[in-house]
Amino acid sequence: MQPIVIAIDFSNTSLHALEYAISMSNRIGTNLHLIWVDKISMQESVYPDLSYESKNEIKKRFDELISQYKGKLSKGLTMEYKLRKGKIYREIDNYAKSVDAGLIIAGTHGISGYEEYWIGSNAYKIVSFTSIPVITVRHDYPLDRGISRILALMDGSNETIQKIPFTAKLARLFDAEVILLTTHNNNLKSIQRIAEKFSLMASNYLKDNNIKVTEDSFVSSNLTKSALEYTISCGADLISIMTEQETPVNVHIGAQAQQLISQSPVPVLSITPVEKFSLTSLI
Repeated sequence: MQPIVIAIDFSNTSLHALEYAISMSNRIGTNLHLIWVDKISMQESVYPDLSYESKNEIKKRFDELISQYKGKLSKGLTMEYKLRKGKIYREIDNYAKSVDAGLIIAGTHGISGYEEYWIGSNAYKIVSFTSIPVITVRHDYPLDRGISRILALMDGSNETIQKIPFTAKLARLFDAEVILLTTHNNNLKSIQRIAEKFSLMASNYLKDNNIKVTEDSFVSSNLTKSALEYTISCGADLISIMTEQETPVNVHIGAQAQQLISQSPVPVLSITPVEKFSLTSLI
């Protein structure tokens, strides 16, 4: 599999994400790339270069970090790092594309607690800006949990089906079950049938790829709350969503996606929609 990129700012949140990435790397057999970004402020834009001392300090911290964690990687797998300067979400995306990464992992601090680092406040921008799948993991998520159940949230949008190929890829790698949960915010049958059509397409795709599938649905005026309650009740280890991205210019994700990322007790896999997409071409 393509390498995994992990956003590192040396906070406990990002180090927790690194440990999550290591367990995933060992399972799927892929290398890890760590990236730290020196964010640009108004004052720094006049003096854009990192000082020699600052660069050496960051490199020293990374050397210590890799020395601490490399022993947890399976034999043959590697861990390396890169320093960049600029807008955090843009540099992480650029670097991930330069190494042909298949996944980005970033930590989040959730709805409570905050650390004076950039990873938590930039997680949403990373998710929104990049076209590469992103898993966000909360700082308090238990690291001993694997991925045996993936909850894929389906709705009536044309983009909802786009999460399925990568979700299926992870399900194969972890021998996981995919739960297709079709969400409705009203009782209009004509609108519900649209979402059900996409869910049927997703179910057929997963079954054709020999992935165990369970299907369910609900109607709720508060989709985020209901989805999170369902996540707990079904024992899901990962939620798969679309980012609801409207434009890459404002670097923001939809309200429901942001709520799910902030409030989810389990990691969230976010997929950014593309204009031209064919489910059948990816079978």
